Amino acid sequence: MSDLETRQLRYFAAVAEERHFGRAAERLGMAQPPLSRAIRDLERQLGVQLLVRTTRQVTLTAAGESLLDDARRVLDAVAAAERRARRAGQEAPVLRVALKADYDAGLLPKILDAYDVLPVELLLGGPGDQAAALHDGRADVALLPTPYSDIGLDAEPLVTSPRVVALAANDPLAARKSLRLADLAGRELPNGSRAEEGDVRAPSGSRIVRDLSQIFNLVEVGTLVWYLPQWLADRHPRPGVAYRPVEDLAEATLYVAWPAESRSTAVAAFVRTAKAVAAESDLTPSVL
Repeated sequence: MSDLETRQLRYFAAVAEERHFGRAAERLGMAQPPLSRAIRDLERQLGVQLLVRTTRQVTLTAAGESLLDDARRVLDAVAAAERRARRAGQEAPVLRVALKADYDAGLLPKILDAYDVLPVELLLGGPGDQAAALHDGRADVALLPTPYSDIGLDAEPLVTSPRVVALAANDPLAARKSLRLADLAGRELPNGSRAEEGDVRAPSGSRIVRDLSQIFNLVEVGTLVWYLPQWLADRHPRPGVAYRPVEDLAEATLYVAWPAESRSTAVAAFVRTAKAVAAESDLTPSVL
């Protein structure tokens, strides 16, 4: 069997994700007949059926599901290699650091002051965007709060602290000194999941609230509750929001993370700098 080509994987991933040959062809900017032939050729090459085709839809076989997972990783790795190569070849290379605004535990300004290997560009994003930026090559290193998927990443912890729940100051639960997850049953989190479940992935099709000011506004009016690290709560005192410990909620840890295959000396220097700054910083959480 000959080696698979990235073109074949890109074609297959488009059909598998769209579940429709016409939409996949449009996404790829090509006609549908050659796309259909390419997928049939791929199935013959592998000796397995990847897709079940009907007049109305396309579904994946077990082999197709397996290939889709691997295809996504391969395509991300190829895209990442291209981006990193282009950046490394720039006349003035930079280090791109991905993070979510305000989720640096106050460490970022000190890290940037101490780091002097390359100019730094910040890549700000929403929840979950940072690990994706490392995988696809948009970022070289990231500051990641737990929980996150560490597949394909190496990481070093910088700071750990309790997490608290943010709820409306006039909420009856705000009268308690501490809570448990069961006390928050029926409440909704910004990612659309149920508060009593703790940290879980957003339900399929849910509307995720990403903007920090919008989250605080929705908490203040009682629409949402929100789990956040104590270090973030300390930076955002608000009269309409009460922060309370949740006894059975896992602690939050901030990591500095980078692609496992990275051999960049600039990334290694940033990691060393971040660890040194974190070790010297006083991040004792306030008492609620």
